[in-house]
Amino acid sequence: MVVSGAEVNARPFSRPAEALEVVPGLIVTQHSGDGKANQYFLRGFNLDHGTDFAITVDRMPVNMRTHGHGQGYADLNFLIPELIGSIDIRKGPYFADEGDFSSVGAAHINLINGMPGSMASLTMGSFGYWRGLGITSNKVGDGTLLAAGEVNAYNGPWDNPDDLRKLNGVVRYSHGTSDDGFSLTAMAYSNRWNSTDQIPLRAIESGEIGRYGALDPTDGGRSDRFSLSGQWAQSGEAGVSRANVYVIKSSLDLWNNFTFFLDDPVNGDQFHQHDDRLVGGVDASHTFSVSLAGLPTETEIGLQSRYDDIDVALTNTVQRQFLSDVRSDKVQEGSIGLYISNTVRWTDWLRTTLGYRGDFYATNVDSIFNAANSGRAQAAIGSPKAGVVFGPFHNTEFFINAGEGFHSNDARGVTITQSPTDGSPVDSSPFLVRTRGAEIGIRSRAIASLDSAVSVFILDSASEILFVGDAGDTEASRPSRRYGIEWTNRYQPASWLRFDGDIALTHARFRGDQPDQAAAYAELAGYPESQIGNAPGNYIPGAPNMIASAGMRIGEATGWFGALRYRYFGPRPLTEDNAFTSPATGLLNGQIGYRFENGWRVQLDAFNLTNSRSDQITYAYGSLLKSDALFAQCLANIPPAAVCSTGVMDRVLHPVEPFALRLTVTGRF
Repeated sequence: MVVSGAEVNARPFSRPAEALEVVPGLIVTQHSGDGKANQYFLRGFNLDHGTDFAITVDRMPVNMRTHGHGQGYADLNFLIPELIGSIDIRKGPYFADEGDFSSVGAAHINLINGMPGSMASLTMGSFGYWRGLGITSNKVGDGTLLAAGEVNAYNGPWDNPDDLRKLNGVVRYSHGTSDDGFSLTAMAYSNRWNSTDQIPLRAIESGEIGRYGALDPTDGGRSDRFSLSGQWAQSGEAGVSRANVYVIKSSLDLWNNFTFFLDDPVNGDQFHQHDDRLVGGVDASHTFSVSLAGLPTETEIGLQSRYDDIDVALTNTVQRQFLSDVRSDKVQEGSIGLYISNTVRWTDWLRTTLGYRGDFYATNVDSIFNAANSGRAQAAIGSPKAGVVFGPFHNTEFFINAGEGFHSNDARGVTITQSPTDGSPVDSSPFLVRTRGAEIGIRSRAIASLDSAVSVFILDSASEILFVGDAGDTEASRPSRRYGIEWTNRYQPASWLRFDGDIALTHARFRGDQPDQAAAYAELAGYPESQIGNAPGNYIPGAPNMIASAGMRIGEATGWFGALRYRYFGPRPLTEDNAFTSPATGLLNGQIGYRFENGWRVQLDAFNLTNSRSDQITYAYGSLLKSDALFAQCLANIPPAAVCSTGVMDRVLHPVEPFALRLTVTGRF
């Protein structure tokens, strides 16, 4: 599925990553300050900040492995949505050219090479929002030079303002076409912000803080990213050759306090996560289109290689000031993937695709404070793929896909032997984790102006990656299985009117038992505020059982235009025993504007039109506030140690932002 940049930008969205909600069934949300990577949910997965959903921009990987804040961290705040040319969307582990983090899906964002003339845009909005954007495009020699710059500020509705300050710049030179040409792109991004992180429900209900309050107002972060990438393609009688190369320099510093006074009753539990890395890689392929035994065939062979040189650290802090070291590591991680894919058109109504991918990973971890956690590791994995398409019959085709994929785990977890906090023995994680999936479905255009698709899918993972609230990180967990059904529709009865609607229903459960959980639950007996939510169970925390969206858009190339978009984020289990569940969240956004014939545009976007007071994202885990009765008891060493290390289990939430307006004026020159 390919979505044009024009269609992406026709939707009202408040953050750059929300452009990805053109992916049917995908929810993009946030649990912290707007400078941090977003949270992604798709096909029954809480993908955290990007695990199992591969994202690229200009063929550069966005997902960061062995990252300071979570495996697969995918920060899209450097993206300027107006530069999107198209988004290629895939779902499932069925494609040989998709590697790490792509088991649930992939979104490849392609940038425009140029635009007629220049444009300037200014947006002003609620809660101190403003944004300035300029884009210019000119012929230079035989090619096109495009330059874009963005300045953005935002405070948000929070009692402790985000004070976000973002700078973005892009310079791109291109020549020729996507099949015969090249491009060179340089990007620069810098961001600083405060964070109002998720807060326990009891703090709101007791009146300790308001709904938009913060328990630690010194949380926040800073992020920088610089990249240089190149794409080249050449076509001829022998097929099409493509090559992409990239170099990325990025850094991130995050200060978070998710558990408040659980671990340190004096200084609090704020911690600092640091990630600084240099990433380099190449992606090259050649596609042969030939006739074998009279049958049209297409064969693609490719190579993908990537190397990350990483400095990553975790420290305890107080109001962003250093308190103590937890761990610091220098990590080198490299990978190479080879793949082949062959498509044969057996008849006008039957085509098959067979593929195979092999990946090899190697890492060296140098643990600065504990040599026992240093080490080398390597792993290899093979992933077969297959697909069959029957049709079209009356503008309808049927498809069956099956395949295996994988995700990598944090290299530090692969070499670890001792806990960095107390030195106790720790089990290591596998380097590469296999996933297996299959789907069967139908795509149809049998009804005029309606594109509709239904698919039934299943996906097994040999090890689930879960968010850990008291560390703000992810860890490997048990095997899991998800199955569900997805229905997507696009209907355009007239050139000026378009409707779309999607719904995805998913059943998600862990597989296997937790032999130690019953004993851990028993240790908390007598303290229900700690014991609740810790019983054994097979529910997957954060896995959505229903995601739906619907939209309407009106307007032509000039004149009045408008849009309404509703998206529904269904309830999720928050603990493995399902003792805590999240509320459902429904959000309605709108847009109205006017396009003048000279290229100017005035646009008003409205977010959360119903002023919903639901949760933007929800977790459940233990924490301690000084106002908790358990806090005083633990200071007096009354409860068992297991109780004091668990704290008070509670629903922990980041609220939906209230009704807001943003007015944009855009000029063409």
